[in-house]
Amino acid sequence: DAANVAPHVYKVVFENERVRVKDVTFPAGIPDTGMHTHDLAHVGVILTDGQLVFTEKDGKKETASFSSGSVGFRGPNATHMVANPGSKPMRVIEVELK
Repeated sequence: DAANVAPHVYKVVFENERVRVKDVTFPAGIPDTGMHTHDLAHVGVILTDGQLVFTEKDGKKETASFSSGSVGFRGPNATHMVANPGSKPMRVIEVELK
């Protein structure tokens, strides 16, 4: 779980039998989260503009740009590490669906 691998990035702020909500702050300047797996499908609500670099377990990298207010979805069992190459922290609310 991402909150266990990178507790400095992922903070659980709410949890019940249906969802787990994390307040996620990716620090600026490329420090990454470490490789982790999201066991649950999740929706990300972007709170700040920025870019993130996703590195898959096979080493493939993808850079994605995000705008404040945008929303994305990832299915279960997504394994990756995430880095923020920007000069400002990037914040996301992540809602995991149980």
